[in-house]
Amino acid sequence: MWIDTHCHLDAAEFGGRQMQLVAQAAEQGVSRIVVPAVGPGNFATVAGLTASDARCVYALGIHPLYIAEAQEDDLVRLRAAVAQAMPVPRFVAIGEIGLDFFVPELRDGPLREKQEFFFSEQLKIARDFELPVLLHVRRAQDVVLKHLRRIGVRGGIAHAFNGSFQQAQRFIELGFRLGFGGAMTYPRALQIRRLASQLPLEAIVLETDAPDIAPSWLHPQPNRPDQIPRIGAVLAELRGLPPTVVAGRTSANAVAAIPRLEPVATI
Repeated sequence: MWIDTHCHLDAAEFGGRQMQLVAQAAEQGVSRIVVPAVGPGNFATVAGLTASDARCVYALGIHPLYIAEAQEDDLVRLRAAVAQAMPVPRFVAIGEIGLDFFVPELRDGPLREKQEFFFSEQLKIARDFELPVLLHVRRAQDVVLKHLRRIGVRGGIAHAFNGSFQQAQRFIELGFRLGFGGAMTYPRALQIRRLASQLPLEAIVLETDAPDIAPSWLHPQPNRPDQIPRIGAVLAELRGLPPTVVAGRTSANAVAAIPRLEPVATI
């Protein structure tokens, strides 16, 4: 069993082929796909996608790249949507939330302050509902860690991890798993490949971030959830392990990071 812990299945690039993509992934052994929201505008969409196929689960959150247009009322909408979704087994986490300091206009000034405010408030929602978080952490690892220490949540996943070994250890100490995907498949991605090969296997989960971060053999085409087994095979090769071992361990790690995956794990 493989699990794609981060897939934007609602993306326009998929052109209405979502359920076909889920079926293709299932044929490759991908039994679960986690679909994070990016803002109130797609809360209903991700919930609807996952309602139509038991292999999909969803998260609700406001992505840092959508913060510029966000209003404080959106946090009220998020809290209400989470409260309404709690009885739904396929609702599993708060996400995608976090900080992005790669984009220059988000790195400094009012938008940085707004990002941090929205991140902090969404962590409080996760804490209040005892939910894990799916973190966007781009050039912002230390600041994300600062907020996580201040507002304790029950762990989750640092998606598309690309920090240092020391930062990785800090996330692990706070109960987080680290997401690795298509970037790991590029031979020149030396730091990511070192992290993937040397961090404790118990700390690693697999993801596509589809349609983004396509693996080396698929670029420049959009990424797809059926690529998880082949991405997992790269991790297995880096670690000198059989792919079956990597599949089992990373799937168990995903359930540990997102406990609400467990009740639907045998559907």
